[in-house]
Amino acid sequence: MEIFTFWKILGIVALVMLIIFWRKRGAIWGGMTLGVIVALIIVVVFVFRGNGFDWRIIGKGAILGTFAGLIAELIGRVSDKIKKKK
Repeated sequence: MEIFTFWKILGIVALVMLIIFWRKRGAIWGGMTLGVIVALIIVVVFVFRGNGFDWRIIGKGAILGTFAGLIAELIGRVSDKIKKKK
């Protein structure tokens, strides 16, 4: 029995990132919100197709959205540093 699966590890890392960026709610929080919204739309489609409601899809959407927000946040910070050098 695996205690830490791939998604659990990514979830813990995403949670740590959300805690780190708690005060400055920027791209990371927006990415998580967008990921949850997209996952809810996918879950609704699954429910109407008769496959049932799956909470794991919402969790995975939140995790992927958080990492997408982190990438956007890092790109913004790198861009700001490049602008300051010029």
